[in-house]
Amino acid sequence: MNGTLDHKCPNCSAVLKFNPHGQNWKCEYCRSEFNIEQIEQAQAKSGATINETTAAVKAEKNLEGMDVYSCPNCGAQIIADDNVTATSCVYCKSTAILKNKLVGEFNPTKVIAFHKTKEDAIAAFKKIRKGRPFAPKEFNDPKNINEMSGIYIPFWIYDFQCSGSLTADAKRINSHRSGDYIITRTDVYLAMRDGSMAFHRIPVDGSKRFDNDIMNSIEPFDYRELVDFNHGYLSGFLAEKYDVDGDTAMNDAVERVKNSTNDVLKNSINGYSTVTVTSANHNLNLTNKEYILLPVWMLNIKYKDKIYTFAMNGQTGKMVGDIPIDKKKAVLCWIGLCALSFLVCFIVYWLGGL
Repeated sequence: MNGTLDHKCPNCSAVLKFNPHGQNWKCEYCRSEFNIEQIEQAQAKSGATINETTAAVKAEKNLEGMDVYSCPNCGAQIIADDNVTATSCVYCKSTAILKNKLVGEFNPTKVIAFHKTKEDAIAAFKKIRKGRPFAPKEFNDPKNINEMSGIYIPFWIYDFQCSGSLTADAKRINSHRSGDYIITRTDVYLAMRDGSMAFHRIPVDGSKRFDNDIMNSIEPFDYRELVDFNHGYLSGFLAEKYDVDGDTAMNDAVERVKNSTNDVLKNSINGYSTVTVTSANHNLNLTNKEYILLPVWMLNIKYKDKIYTFAMNGQTGKMVGDIPIDKKKAVLCWIGLCALSFLVCFIVYWLGGL
């Protein structure tokens, strides 16, 4: 059985959970609150015991190859796949931080803590749903909506120094009328640009199971709020470790840097009717690479064998997701409106005949 890690309240030993609004840790039992310095002091005192316990526990796999953990509160077995680093007990709902999965190369350097609560995420979802009168009943079911989960998504961020050059055909087109004719003159110029740019904290999703388009849609994050990683930030939330390594993910970052460099150089060619890039060259120097965790609230709702995913930036509150139309509900509404219109017309006609 693998070992788990929970942060205990120094006053009553209950499990502490991170409080997004207060940016601290709050005990739900004795109402005590602790800041990061106090949490780190508590970790330092208990670190030896945790390490000894983790080292002494033997890992086990169930028949499906999943890891099995023991809940530190009630002793129930917690099953998680290889990428899960923080989960919760289905019985007592306690957070289980799987510390043995957050070591070595899988230990994040930094994290942006949650600033938005589950209540904030549910309110944002309801705001989207409010403008959808024909939303299927599944999207109004409180049981489904309460499945909103806070997850720390693994990301890679990169810093680059880029030197680029660009060659383009720039056309200046002028037309004028001469009698019955319109005369068009096109002058073609060879435009060349080069420059150097610095790019900081280009993000790339490090998880295969999360849709990249969704992750890109909830950007940007304010990376000024990155703090040194501490296991305590995971308390009360789910978390994943990366399954896309830093070198593979860097390919996406390189393409973003090249495209951005081209855009800047191309936009500096002004005063022409059209500008067509014919060639571009780049020399990139990677200056920094970090593995971080970013906060996301996620909700999955199944409707007609399709999963609809809603995601909210756990820092800024930006919510994305589409709600489908229940065609049966829309048709019934249309029939009702037609019947009402017919009834109104009939009453007007009847009153007019009196």
